[in-house]
Amino acid sequence: MTDRSTAKGTSLMTSSSLWQPFTLGRVQLAHRLALAPMTRNRANPDGTPGELAAEYYGQRASLGLLISESTQPSEDGQGYLATPGIYTPEHVTAWKTVADAVHAGGGNLFIQLMHAGRMAHPDNTPHHRRPVGPSAISAEQDMVTMTGPQQTPVPRELDTVEIQDVIAEFRHAAASAVAAGADGVEIHAANGFLLHQFLSPNANHRDDSYGGSVQNRARIVIEIAQAVAEEIGADRTGIRISPALPLGGLDEGDAEAVRAQYRYLVGELARLNLVYLHVFHVGDDELLRSLRDLWPNALLLIRYGRTREQIAADIDAGLADIAPLGQFALANPDIVERLRTDSPLNEVDPATLYGGAEAGYTDYPTLAGN
Repeated sequence: MTDRSTAKGTSLMTSSSLWQPFTLGRVQLAHRLALAPMTRNRANPDGTPGELAAEYYGQRASLGLLISESTQPSEDGQGYLATPGIYTPEHVTAWKTVADAVHAGGGNLFIQLMHAGRMAHPDNTPHHRRPVGPSAISAEQDMVTMTGPQQTPVPRELDTVEIQDVIAEFRHAAASAVAAGADGVEIHAANGFLLHQFLSPNANHRDDSYGGSVQNRARIVIEIAQAVAEEIGADRTGIRISPALPLGGLDEGDAEAVRAQYRYLVGELARLNLVYLHVFHVGDDELLRSLRDLWPNALLLIRYGRTREQIAADIDAGLADIAPLGQFALANPDIVERLRTDSPLNEVDPATLYGGAEAGYTDYPTLAGN
């Protein structure tokens, strides 16, 4: 992995908005950058973070706000190989080493809580049971397992009692995250996973109070957010959405259907006074503007295909307060210093994104050469 310069346009050194401090609930941030959540598939078989996780996150503590990789709140919540959990005492103990490393570097850790729902395969879970979902409709996606790619099976439809169990699992996971020393949690309601599946009419064919209408499809997301906020505080609870992102076989309908769903959802979530809304934006600028207007607190925004030169653009335009970084931060532990000094960036090694040991995880070079 060599240190190569990317093309440069307007220097981020002169972007005053990017370097302004910000208060995010109970934490103080020195600037507007953050670490985006990125799955790395390096957890241990029991769901504890891998032995290098504390080093990986600690290396990136200068980003200030670090949002962890997707972390399952229960055995049913696991979809992929080697992803971490946050629901057992062992998980709490292991995550504490990560939180301590982040805090030692001056950063703050939010653990992302993600239930995979139908985006799972029994071979990847501790109990090897069929995955669950809002309806018995397969994602029809290939899933990597220890024996090679396999198609996701038809999930078992959650009944209304089990939905309450899922809500309780998120509540317990949030409490466990705080017990591990995390500064908060991010509820993952995006990217084709369980909560996004409930929002999507092609994955949710229910005719009860959790399906059918815009309001009913949003119900589980709102109830989970309310439960988590009650458990650990709204000022430690963020949530991520990805309107119209067609991952996991989801199709949320035309632009007007997507706008109706997310304007309602965000309006209701705003009543809970959650500390932030994290939007993965894929192109509907009219919707983005309306969500910004609906949301009273911090808005984190990742715009698909964003370049280095565009990192501060949405903050400058008043559309966002914080710009989380994905692969830029993955390949550059000292990304904050590199952007401040207009320095060259390391390139990502695609072969080491998922699984493995230190290669492509904790061995990317810094400007200081370590």
